Amino acid sequence: MDCSIVTEKTVQSCHSEVIVEEKFEKTKYMSRPKLKLAKSFSSKADKLREKNSYKDAVSIYLNAILVDRNDVNSYYGLGLCYKSLGNYKKAIKVLEKATELKPDFYDAFYELGICHQLEGIPCGAIKNFIQAIQINPENPSAILQLGISHELCEEEDMALMVYQKLIENTPNYVKAYEHKSTLLMKLCRYKEACSTLIDLIKIAPTNTQAYLGIATCLEKTGRKTEARRYYRKFIQQKPQLNQAHFAKGRLQDLKQKARQNTYLSPV
Repeated sequence: MDCSIVTEKTVQSCHSEVIVEEKFEKTKYMSRPKLKLAKSFSSKADKLREKNSYKDAVSIYLNAILVDRNDVNSYYGLGLCYKSLGNYKKAIKVLEKATELKPDFYDAFYELGICHQLEGIPCGAIKNFIQAIQINPENPSAILQLGISHELCEEEDMALMVYQKLIENTPNYVKAYEHKSTLLMKLCRYKEACSTLIDLIKIAPTNTQAYLGIATCLEKTGRKTEARRYYRKFIQQKPQLNQAHFAKGRLQDLKQKARQNTYLSPV
């Protein structure tokens, strides 16, 4: 600022600049011990968080932040603790601070999105997952969560598009097939869901839920003989699951209906 023309306003402005410079100089000379102390607090808090001692970790992360207001790791760790404690509003607040300090912090944006979902504002999560994807487009987790967020916002077409894109880009990512097929079944688009689940079995032949899903879709579309075959496959693989009881019931019902149709058939 040019202070050659002196007025009361410019004097105040120049004085403010001097104060800022003095603070900067003071911080610069004290930064090394402060950073060391903050790092010590942060490391201790990290260890407590890893042991699920979230309340104790919160206090120590706050001490680290009091020492160094720009300690990104402590804001991030604090956010994870608040998330684990179910305080999603506080988690969102401190994770936002972490992203302000480090705009390319993938994990912070990802956790922000998760916290928005948990807080019941999935539409607010979308921008965070998009930001995470821009930072690391190779990680499928944020892309999957983006699809889930669109689904929770009742934007089913967008969710399906995200899941399909994820399948195309990461063809071995099982969760993309699972979420896409589940949404298609929810929308009563059983033929598409069946096709997606068959693709899933090709890459994950031991995925028992896929067999149950295929059986359900086939039954819904009137392909009852094929449905019986897939119900049997599911029961053979996981006879101990509670869902096996459901599958056995459907199989028995389909067999009985098939016999009735045989008896009613004209000679």
